[in-house]
Amino acid sequence: MSLDVVDLRNFYSQGLGIVARRFVGRGIRSRWPDLHGLRLAGIGYATPYLGLFREEAERCLAFMPAAQGVIKWPSSRPALAALVDDTALPLTDSAVDRVLLVHALEMADDAFALLREAWRVLSPNGRLLAVIPNRRGLWARTDTTPFGYGRPYSRAQITAILRETWFTPNSWGEALYVPPVARGWFLRTAVAWERTGSTISAPFAGVHIVEATKQVYRAIPARREKRQLVPGLEPVLAPSAGGAARTHRG
Repeated sequence: MSLDVVDLRNFYSQGLGIVARRFVGRGIRSRWPDLHGLRLAGIGYATPYLGLFREEAERCLAFMPAAQGVIKWPSSRPALAALVDDTALPLTDSAVDRVLLVHALEMADDAFALLREAWRVLSPNGRLLAVIPNRRGLWARTDTTPFGYGRPYSRAQITAILRETWFTPNSWGEALYVPPVARGWFLRTAVAWERTGSTISAPFAGVHIVEATKQVYRAIPARREKRQLVPGLEPVLAPSAGGAARTHRG
C-alpha cells in the first residue's frame, strides 16, 4: 500500500514530521558524512533527506513511484524529481554511487524487484542506505504517520532480503525512539527520548537505518539444459499413390 505524495508532504510540514525529519536525517548523515563528487538517487519519498546532500553531491535525483505520485523538487529550482516505475528506473547500469530508500521498501509491491533494480543502477561497490519501519516499534503500530503504512521489518528480515538481492549489510542504526505523539508539549521531550533510547539501545525504535554495499561478484546459478521430453520428429517425403503403383509394377 502506498501513501499519496500529498499526505507525505503534509506530514513532514507538521510538528511530528519535523521531529522525524530531524532525527532520521541525523542518522542518515552520520553514515554518509561526505558525498562530494558522488551521484545520489533517492527512491520513494526521500526529498526531506536529499536536501542534506544537494549542495555537495555531483548529482542528486529523486525518483517517486507511480502509485505514490510526484511533486516538484526542489520547489524553487529546476526540477530534479521524476515519476517512475520503481522496478524499471530510467537510468543506465552503474549510473549512481549512492541510493537512498525512504518510504520505499515497506510500500513496494515487489520489494525484491525494487532492491535488484537499485543493485543494477549502483556503481561497483556502490552503497545503499534504507530507512525502514521497525516492526517492534510504536511508529509501525499507528497509522497517524507514514511509518505506520506498508510492511514493517525486523532486523533479521532486512538482512535476509538484502542478501538475497546481492547486498551486504555493513552498518546499522535506529531512530525515532520518541513515541509518535503529535502534541506540542510532548514533542518538547523528543530530544530526551531520543538520547535515552540510543544510549540504552532500546529495541522499540521507530525505524531501522541500514547501510549495505553492492556485491560486485555474486554467485550465478548454472542453468540446466532443458530435457526434451518428447522426441523431435523430422519431416520426411512420403511416396505418392501413383509412384507406389509404378514401383510395384516394376
